[in-house]
Amino acid sequence: MADSKTIVFFPEATFGPSMNCVGIAQRLRERGHNPVFVADSSFKGVFDRFGFPERMVAMSEPMDEAAASQYWRDFITAHLPHFRLSPIEQLPNYVFACWDTIVDTAVYVEQELAQALDEIRPDLICLDNVILFPAIKRAGCPWVRIVSCSENEITDPDIPPHLSGCGENDKACFEAYQTRFLEVIKPVHDRFNAFLASVGEAPYPLGQFLETSPTMNLLLYPKQLQFKRRHPLDPGLFQYLEGCVREDAPYTLPTFPKNADKPLLYIGSGSMNEADSDLNKRQIELLGRLPFRALVSVGDAVDDYADLPGNVHIAPWFPQPSVIPQVDIVIHHGGNNTFNEALYFGKPALIMPFCWDGHDNAQRIEDKGYGAQLPRYAWSDEAFAGTLERLLSDTAMRARLTEVSAHMQKQDGRAKAADILFDIIAKA
Repeated sequence: MADSKTIVFFPEATFGPSMNCVGIAQRLRERGHNPVFVADSSFKGVFDRFGFPERMVAMSEPMDEAAASQYWRDFITAHLPHFRLSPIEQLPNYVFACWDTIVDTAVYVEQELAQALDEIRPDLICLDNVILFPAIKRAGCPWVRIVSCSENEITDPDIPPHLSGCGENDKACFEAYQTRFLEVIKPVHDRFNAFLASVGEAPYPLGQFLETSPTMNLLLYPKQLQFKRRHPLDPGLFQYLEGCVREDAPYTLPTFPKNADKPLLYIGSGSMNEADSDLNKRQIELLGRLPFRALVSVGDAVDDYADLPGNVHIAPWFPQPSVIPQVDIVIHHGGNNTFNEALYFGKPALIMPFCWDGHDNAQRIEDKGYGAQLPRYAWSDEAFAGTLERLLSDTAMRARLTEVSAHMQKQDGRAKAADILFDIIAKA
């Protein structure tokens, strides 16, 4: 197309934001535009699988595939004990370590990212991350912020602090978490502000790592779950996509030798699928004794699972947008992508969070009555089974889910995002 535009997507190096961006990019491509993914080298091939051009950048010291895989395993292994802690107790360990590493990536990639953007010469950049990469602001084109985490990443005095897992009316929790967060994060934040100064950017207030885009900011929560803010968001600068579900490969359900006519569960925990094998095995053993069938995503550790019950099928990963419509309950860690996919297809979710915005999404889905949460580890067999039965039998919840699903599918967040982005380019 003569008027085809090049849109760069720069997602966080995790699968939730990456797949959210894929959904938007699919709509842009259908309209004749040219989405290009700039991403960490560890994600090589992820976007090519969907037919998109990739420009890899190094966001940390280069290492071979085996070393990179081992680094991730070691990082998660070191923090597994912390995933048993409350959100506020995770601040000085897991949360601090994550922000420290995130700042490292922003500093490390700055020059190569600037070079990549200069080569591509995009008409628009979409940043789906939690930290500023200054090269994006200096690329000579508009940039849009996509919020793939819980919407409380955009702060307000009347909503829970990001990552806190506070109930929406628990103001004492708000204050305690935010006070402790600012205490813990100050050394990392000081280092980030020094980096901003070194590239000519103004410092951020303590606790802030990313500004809102002066052009547009896209959030995912559907209307039914959005927070009531003291300061309503300006629709000229903030738009809710109300879900943004990609198209993925079709999936045919396997044959289950046991419980063939029973309700079907999908269990997945994103990048923790492989690391949390003890939890996976505990759930699988219990499910073997319950009247369900289950699809369980276990990462690359498939060979570690032997003697599976006849009502459980495992795989390294599943194409979630093709699987979730076929199941009865989604059990996950609270990542915003799966959170929205379950709502989009009208499925109750049992969220068992371990970190980051999983805590926020677990609390939100329970507060609003679209699912339930359980502690990730401190649960009994009776509590697990009872929660599943309650989710299946709650007719009022089913009605709410049917309504929110119809609403989200009518909104078509991918198409809405494509319209917004193209309108920005046209006015630039």
